Amino acid sequence: MEFGRVVEAKQQVVSGTMYHITLEATDGGKKKVYEAKIWEKPWLNFKELQQFNFIAEC
Repeated sequence: MEFGRVVEAKQQVVSGTMYHITLEATDGGKKKVYEAKIWEKPWLNFKELQQFNFIAEC
């Protein structure tokens, strides 16, 4: 899988910050769209991928 571009990004304040990132990547020669959710607590030096889901082919 090769990263292409960020299509959309949002952030939600929770106990830290939850980032919702929609991105485009090439996988097996085809462009596909994925959604990632990343939880960050900078005061604890904490980052965790909560979800990474396939959304659609381009």
